[in-house]
Amino acid sequence: MTNESKAGGPRRVRLCYFNTWAAGLEEAAAYLKRVPAIDLRPLVANPADVELLRKARLDCDWYAANVRCLAAATAGGIEFLPAWVTGAAGVLEVAQRPREAGEERWLVTMAHQPQVLGALAGKVFALLSRAGVRHFFYAFDEASRGMPCFADIAGSLDVLVHDEAPLADAGRQRLRPGCVTRHRSWVANFVPVEAAFNEEPEEKIYFLGSQLGLTPHRQRQIDFLRGRFKDRFAASYNHSIPVDGRAALNRYKVGLCPEGRKFTTPAMSATHTDRPFWSGCLGQVPVSEDSRTGGRLEELHRAGLIVRYPHGDLAALAEACERALGWTNAERRRIYDHFNAHETIGRVVADAIVAMDPSLRSG
Repeated sequence: MTNESKAGGPRRVRLCYFNTWAAGLEEAAAYLKRVPAIDLRPLVANPADVELLRKARLDCDWYAANVRCLAAATAGGIEFLPAWVTGAAGVLEVAQRPREAGEERWLVTMAHQPQVLGALAGKVFALLSRAGVRHFFYAFDEASRGMPCFADIAGSLDVLVHDEAPLADAGRQRLRPGCVTRHRSWVANFVPVEAAFNEEPEEKIYFLGSQLGLTPHRQRQIDFLRGRFKDRFAASYNHSIPVDGRAALNRYKVGLCPEGRKFTTPAMSATHTDRPFWSGCLGQVPVSEDSRTGGRLEELHRAGLIVRYPHGDLAALAEACERALGWTNAERRRIYDHFNAHETIGRVVADAIVAMDPSLRSG
């Protein structure tokens, strides 16, 4: 398999990101310019709720960061044409726009966003597939069991990246024979090296969590770490931080990360799996709990790229944090280089498209 086109040049790929905060089909660059000025009040249930609007802004900006990642995607042997973004209103236009010579067109959907199309999702994505639009679905969590339309769209997928294993039978059996499937958790929605490597970080531990993840178990950890490390520990758990403020977190040497929702312990059932990957891209030393189903993070731990400790063991947590604080710049640089090269959304999408044989057409 090669990434050269039939004419002898590189494959020409255009990505279009399906984003429910977007409206009609537009250039990703234009969308990113207007994101900060989007009036979100018509898009939320109660526009008078200030806290709801704040969370809506965080979510809108988070998905815009995905757009930015895909717009910056690169891969050897592939020429990525300027990326697009669309909401539900413009999804059919993805098939209708004229194509450039040799253009492969891909619709990229993530998480449970396809469900916004409801009962029409299967028909819409099948229509796009018949029109030669390939479908890349990055299902961060249990979409095959938790997203009602999964079985309906499964037959239109060209690439499926999924965290749950095994997939539910109803959807798995409908996947087309040529569909590329990869078992992988969330990664960071960072453009590689958008956060500079900090040679002189503060010798502190930073916990980046969310209100949803602030369980009694997590609060017990925070209280323990505050007592143990005093001013060497800082915590943020008010849902998230603004996307444009993430890079500044490279000031901290260690990142204490919730492991991920849909895991085995109730204390971890409402947290986020992307935090260790954010931490690594920032050049922090990621520290994370273990869990029986946290396979990807265990792989990174064995490779010396994160530090793990047994669930609920406060003494082990303190030891893990102390060990992480002792890591050298050379060790942190290895983490930074790995995560920015391999653990970002743009990289995962580009690599999977490379693996997709261009001779296998949709439809």
